[in-house]
Amino acid sequence: MAVMPDHQLKLWLEDAAKNDIIDFNAMVLSTAGTDGRPSSRVVLLKDITDNGELIFFTNYNSRKGSQIEENPSLALNFFWRTLERQVRVEGKVTKTSAELSDEYFNSRPKESRVGAIVSPQSQQIKSLDVLIKNAEKLLKKDHIKRPDNWGGFKVIPDYYEFWQGGKNRLHDRICYQLKGGKWVKARLAP
Repeated sequence: MAVMPDHQLKLWLEDAAKNDIIDFNAMVLSTAGTDGRPSSRVVLLKDITDNGELIFFTNYNSRKGSQIEENPSLALNFFWRTLERQVRVEGKVTKTSAELSDEYFNSRPKESRVGAIVSPQSQQIKSLDVLIKNAEKLLKKDHIKRPDNWGGFKVIPDYYEFWQGGKNRLHDRICYQLKGGKWVKARLAP
């Protein structure tokens, strides 16, 4: 039986973790709003569901959150230089359930939860001191509830490309495209 692309991604992530790659689950997330101007940043993959959805968490009011609201198409890129591997993923994105967002938020260290609350991500601020003072106040509280503007997104892939570096730049590129509900596999020239 052929390996499905989400399973191949899991295998490569496990291999990166075994090779002690720092932030092996780091991925470049590229979005574009209605103006079509692309924007990229690094976020962390937190899960791959049994349905093959890729999960990450963020502030919904951030630039990426706003762009996703305007245009649910996005691209992801994983790169592990020492393994000479790269994975590109394209697809649509939607919010996760509030329950999943709550579960993940509550699993984070208290300081991380506080940081998510006090930071108006992507907005101009007067100074870092304002954030630090707000965080210090909130750290004194016993219970910290997830704000409504923070939570998860799930990416529903329709394209994967696996790149394995090769000798003399003869790299191996395998792509999977979702067509009619089935993954179609092809090899691309480097």
